[in-house]
Amino acid sequence: MRAAPVGTKNKKRIALGFLIVAVLLLLLTFRVAYWQIIKGEWLTEKAIAQQTQDTPIEAKRGAIYDRNGKELATSITCYTLWARPAQVKTQKGKTITAEQIAAIASQIAEITGRDAETVQTNLTKSTALVRIASNLDKETADAVRALKLNGLELAEGTKRYYPLGNFASQLLGSVSADNTGRAGIELEYDQYLAGVSGRWKKNTDLLGNELVEGAEEYHEAQDGYNVVLSLDEAIQYYVEKALEKGMEKTKAKRIMCLVMNPKTGEILASATTPGYDPNEPMDSKNVPEAQAEAYEKMSADEKQSYLISLWRNPVISDTYEPGSTFKLLTSSSALEEKVIDTHTTFQCAGSFTVAGVRLHCWTRGSHGTQTIRQAIGNSCNPALAKVATLMGKQTFYKYLGLYGITEKTGVDYPGEAGSIMYALKDVGPVELATIGYGQSISVTPIQLLTAVNAIGNDGVLLQPHYVKALTDSDGKVVKEFEPTIVRKVLSAKTAKEMRSIMQYVVDEGGGGNARIAGYRVGGKTGTANKIDAGTGKYGKDYYSSFIGMAPMDDPQVSILVVVDSPRGSYYGSMVAAPIAKEILTDTLRYLNVTPTYSASEKKAIEGNYTIVPNVIGKPFSEAAGIIGGKELKYSRPKSAQDDDEFTVVDQYPKAGTKVKKNSVVYVYKE
Repeated sequence: MRAAPVGTKNKKRIALGFLIVAVLLLLLTFRVAYWQIIKGEWLTEKAIAQQTQDTPIEAKRGAIYDRNGKELATSITCYTLWARPAQVKTQKGKTITAEQIAAIASQIAEITGRDAETVQTNLTKSTALVRIASNLDKETADAVRALKLNGLELAEGTKRYYPLGNFASQLLGSVSADNTGRAGIELEYDQYLAGVSGRWKKNTDLLGNELVEGAEEYHEAQDGYNVVLSLDEAIQYYVEKALEKGMEKTKAKRIMCLVMNPKTGEILASATTPGYDPNEPMDSKNVPEAQAEAYEKMSADEKQSYLISLWRNPVISDTYEPGSTFKLLTSSSALEEKVIDTHTTFQCAGSFTVAGVRLHCWTRGSHGTQTIRQAIGNSCNPALAKVATLMGKQTFYKYLGLYGITEKTGVDYPGEAGSIMYALKDVGPVELATIGYGQSISVTPIQLLTAVNAIGNDGVLLQPHYVKALTDSDGKVVKEFEPTIVRKVLSAKTAKEMRSIMQYVVDEGGGGNARIAGYRVGGKTGTANKIDAGTGKYGKDYYSSFIGMAPMDDPQVSILVVVDSPRGSYYGSMVAAPIAKEILTDTLRYLNVTPTYSASEKKAIEGNYTIVPNVIGKPFSEAAGIIGGKELKYSRPKSAQDDDEFTVVDQYPKAGTKVKKNSVVYVYKE
C-alpha cells in the first residue's frame, strides 16, 4: 500500500520545524562556544575561587620602644571576619533565600557591633572574598564560630595598642583601620613597621570543607621591624608633667617642648599640650575641657577636622616668631665673623630709628651702655639690631644658612615645615634690624633648638633625629642611626664664649627663673607678639619661650619651651623659664649629672637662706626672673596686677638682706 503523498502544507511545516531546530542548534553552538571560549577563563577563575580557600595572614606590626626598651606602641591579637558570598548562599547543602541571608547578616551584626544593612550588602557582593569586620577580640570571634555558618572565615591578626594612652601621642602618631601608619613615627617608619603579609591557600569542597587530598600552600607572614626611639620615657614623663602644670597656671592655648642631646642630635622628649589618645584618635573624649562647648557646636565635618588637628606635631610642623631667643644666633654670628667682640659696647635709649622707622626696646626704660653679654642678659633690642646692621644682610643670611634656618632640618618625621623669612633681595634696613632681635621671621621649634645646639657642641651642627635603631622580632639590631654632622657653624672659641653668655643670662639676667642650684644652666628667654589671623597684624597674644642647656661646661641636655598665648603674665622669663627649670631639674638628676655647688650656694643650702638681689631700676619682667633665680618669690603692687612692663622703683626687703628661701620680695612702681 503506497503511503499518501506529503502535502504541500505538511512539507512547509517540516521545513519550518527543521529550520527552527537548526537555528536552535546553531544558537546552542554559539552559546557553548561563548562560555567555553570567550568566558572560559572567567569560569575557570570562578571554579578555582569556589574550590580554593585563600585566607590572608596579617604580618605583625613592629613595636615602638623608647631608648631603654620601654614599650610605647605594640600589637595585640585580634581577628578579622571574612566572607565568601558565593558560599554564604549555600547552607547545609541547600541554597538559601534573600530573607535568610538578611537574618544571617543580623546575627553577625549583633555579635560584631556592625551595621546589619552594611553586613548584608557585603554578603551579597559578587566578589570572591569580602571583609566583614576587623579588630575583633577572642570572645567575639568565638561567638562568630559558634554560628557554624558556611562561607565565613576568621583570620588571626593584630591590632595597634598604645599602653600609655595619651603619652608622646603626637610623636608616636597612630594607624588606620587596616593597620597602616597615618601620622607621626607610625607613618614615617611605616615601611619598616608594617612587615609583609602572608597567605594560606587550600582546596575545599562546595561547602568550604578542606579536601583531604587537596593541594595546600602556606606563605608565612614576615613581621615588621621594631623601632627604637632616641626618646627617653622618663624625660618625656617629666616634660608632660611640667607642661600639664604649666597649662593650669598659664591658661595657654598650648605649650610645646623639645628636649635634645646637643652632642648627638637625639631628641630625648617631644611634647605638646593638649594631646590625644592614639588608641581612639577620633573619639570626642580627646577634646580638651576648655574646648568642649565650642566642639559641640561644630558640624560633623568640623568635628572631624578638629580631632585630626590634635594629631599634629607643632614642634615639627608649625612656625612661630622666636623673639629674643633668636638673639643667640645673631650675636654668635657677629662674634664668629669678628664684627664685634665681648668688649664691644652698645647704647640703648629705649627706642631708635632705622630708615625713618621708629623701633622700640621691649622695656619702657633704657639699658644705657652695655657689652654684648649685658645686652643679651638685658634682652636689648637696639643692641641686637645694631649687631645685625654691623654684619649686613649678606653676612647675616650666610650664618642663618649655616645654622640651618633657611632650610628644613631633615628630621625623621613627616610634615616638617620650613622657616618663613624675607628673600635676601627684599631685606632692607628695617627688616635686617628686626630679624636681628627675632621679629619678622618665623621658624619651627626644631629648627631653633637644632641651631642653638651647635653652641653646645663646639660649633658643630647636627641633624636632629627621633629614631636610634631598627630591630627584628628577636631584638637584633638590623639598622642603627648614627649622629649626622651637617656642617661646622662656629669655632669652638666662639661657642665657648656664647655658652658663658647664656649662663650669665640665667645667673645674673632675666633668665633667673631657670636657675638651678648646683647646676650651670644657660639660656635665653623670648617674648614675641603673635600675628592676628584676622587682621594680619600683631595682636595681643604672645609666644613666651625659653631656650637653654645644661650643664654649660659640658652640655648634656638642651631644651626649648614655647608657651602659646598665655593669659595674665606673658613674658618668657615669667612663663616659660619656670617650666624649663622644673624639667631640667628632674632631667639632670635622672641623668646622674653631679651638682657642683659654689661657696655661696653651699652656705645657702646649709642654712636654707639666700640673699635678696637688687632689682631697683629693672623692668618688672626682668626683676621677676632675677628674684626667681635666688629661689625667692615676688609680689607686684595691686596697681600693676596685669602690668609686666613697669620699672621697679623700690623693693622690700632691701638688696643684700639675708632671708629664707621662698620668701617674698615686694616690688613697687611709681
